[in-house]
Amino acid sequence: MMGSVTRRAATAKGAHRGGLSAADLGGVRGLAVAAHRFDACRRVEEVVEAAAQAAVDVLGADACAVARITQETSRVVHLDPPTNDPRWHQFLSTTYRADDRPALRALLRNRESWVAHAFDAHGRSVRPGDTSAGDRVEVEMLREVGAASALTAPVVVNDAVWGQITVVRDFDSPLFHVDDVATAEVLAALAAGAIARVDLEQQMRHIVADDPLTGLANRRTADQAAEAALASGRETCVVMCDVDGLKRVNDELGHDAGDDLLRAVADVLRRAADAIPGATAARIGGDEFCLVTVDQPREVVATAMATTVAKFPLPHGAAISYGVASTAVMGSVEARHLFRRADQAQYQAKRRRARARARTTPPISDPVQAVERLTAGGAVAIGAAAPAVVPRLCAFAAAATETLGGDSWAVRERMPGSQRFTTVARGGSPADASETRLLTVERDEWVVEVAVAAAASTGRQVQTALRALVAIAVDGAGTPESVGTD
Repeated sequence: MMGSVTRRAATAKGAHRGGLSAADLGGVRGLAVAAHRFDACRRVEEVVEAAAQAAVDVLGADACAVARITQETSRVVHLDPPTNDPRWHQFLSTTYRADDRPALRALLRNRESWVAHAFDAHGRSVRPGDTSAGDRVEVEMLREVGAASALTAPVVVNDAVWGQITVVRDFDSPLFHVDDVATAEVLAALAAGAIARVDLEQQMRHIVADDPLTGLANRRTADQAAEAALASGRETCVVMCDVDGLKRVNDELGHDAGDDLLRAVADVLRRAADAIPGATAARIGGDEFCLVTVDQPREVVATAMATTVAKFPLPHGAAISYGVASTAVMGSVEARHLFRRADQAQYQAKRRRARARARTTPPISDPVQAVERLTAGGAVAIGAAAPAVVPRLCAFAAAATETLGGDSWAVRERMPGSQRFTTVARGGSPADASETRLLTVERDEWVVEVAVAAAASTGRQVQTALRALVAIAVDGAGTPESVGTD
């Protein structure tokens, strides 16, 4: 779009950056330096920063802005060098849409660079309507900020416009020329290639190193973290975790609910890792998770786990059993031995939990304690279930059954126009009639049946709590259109 422009003497900007002279940073040599910089980048943010620096150096610009373009909107993600001048900031850092800037629309449509000048090669202001100066809006923007010339090149990644690189020159530099456009486009292509490479590397690392269900690291990453921690010679801890209640949730509520439970466990482990500097949280497989820490005392790790597990209870009455192993106790060992010891500690914790649960079963005969446990467990289960009547009622029924020491439950729905009920869902294994009692709660067309332990309190307070929780499950499930029975 631009013709030949007489150039004044050029003075390279950013000279001696990183120990390199202006001659080293200009022209083809500067592009080669930029290519090496891009090759060392491992994150998109690093590529963007290197592109902005290279644009200033190679093009002898006073400033450069790299922008990300999404949904026809340009947002600056890096500015080099940073500026406090409000005028330059307005031109380079303003977020704008293609509807407001024709040059951006043309760049998206044609994938072509553009140049705009507010002054000619002799320092005279361009006349209004002079099409050789570039897009009218961009010319006016340059005039407002007191800059002489601007150049923008598109960054095309995987055949789509990812963003743009914009450089600006002030009055003491020559106007951007057709050769500068070619240089900017080569630089943009180098940046695009680096972005595509980094993005692919990140995807591959995610595939290789992350668990697809939970987003935590996988067993391979956990092993590598443990090996690196042990090699450092600093105290290394491994926490092995197991989910109590996953099989019951899968059997009674389905595998989708089981997957949600595993994601909830992952969230707890992620929070615990956030509380411990340098920790790695991972899913080993199935319902087994682990935490690997380095240079953290065993007491700190154990406290962080206990605090986090207590603060974030799992849905559906599930729980986390965990054990901690530390080199401070075991001495210098291989990673597999540390994992094995933590696993043994986890099984011991699981057995202690089972014994404690057996000892705490009698208090459900106390109506006050029964109501407290029923309310807490039922509310968590309902809140974690899908927003429809049946999943919420099933989650509540399962939680109530476990709380009250029972072993079976059912959810029924009244048939339209009759007093007959059809069973929508059931769970557990019915026990002998002499060992359990059946509690029935109705709400609208729904009935929840819970077989509870004979020793459990089933008086007025418990019945009231059951009715309230069923009402929450039914009335809070959304509009009739959103309620499903499948």
